[in-house]
Amino acid sequence: MSTRKGNLALLQLLLNSGRVDADCRDSFGTTALMVASYSGHYDCARELIMQGTDINLQRETGSTALFFASQQGHNEVVKLLFEFGGSTEFQTKDGGTALSAACQYGHSKVVDTLLKNGANVHDQLHDGATPLFLASQEGHVTVIRQLLSSGAKVNHPREDGTAPLWMAAQMGHSEVVKVLLLRGADRDADRKDGSTALFKAAFKGHNTVIEELLKFSPSMGLLNNGSTALHAAVMGGNHKSVTLLLGANADPTLPNKNNELPADLTKSDRILRAL
Repeated sequence: MSTRKGNLALLQLLLNSGRVDADCRDSFGTTALMVASYSGHYDCARELIMQGTDINLQRETGSTALFFASQQGHNEVVKLLFEFGGSTEFQTKDGGTALSAACQYGHSKVVDTLLKNGANVHDQLHDGATPLFLASQEGHVTVIRQLLSSGAKVNHPREDGTAPLWMAAQMGHSEVVKVLLLRGADRDADRKDGSTALFKAAFKGHNTVIEELLKFSPSMGLLNNGSTALHAAVMGGNHKSVTLLLGANADPTLPNKNNELPADLTKSDRILRAL
């Protein structure tokens, strides 16, 4: 409670009493240092360290004090932990690391500190998601640039075949899509279900994403899922998405695997007129 509230005087009183172990844990394996790190209470974290707490203890979930500080964006605490031997090597039960947590939440200063202290830009969750994938999913452009400059693989997919570009397109993050494409992302990389970034953006009606993708001449033909991006746009019901694709020479006479034309998939007079 003293570390959660940042009460340094009470914390010192408890630790100096000789009755409390600095590494005492709750029922989930949480230590006071983890609480101080999560809450960003630098002075409490430093006091615990000076009293001999083990910086790299793991909670039941596998999280460490460094993980929590990184997740919450407390860069000064992160630096403190590194100063006294904090390690980036520990993983949570799902494969998460301090770097993946910082990237997911967009804490660019923490990401910089972690990378400078040996964090692995190629870390992966158990499903194959990399820090770059997580940052792309959440739309954190600055973090994405940091990771790419540090050697992150722009096309590395998750186990289901989802690449960072596909995920950014699905989420509507047009600036992320632009950065990834400029750094060599495969515009036509598909997931195991055969859908591409353009197909997903078209279905979702993310028109600014579609515009960015069209600058790199993605495939307008039949994809491995047996359909086209134009079919997806028509099914999504977004008139502008349809017109953008038609303006990029998408073929409205090309049938899908079920021998359906795009026009067969809508009752919208406006879209039918465009087709």
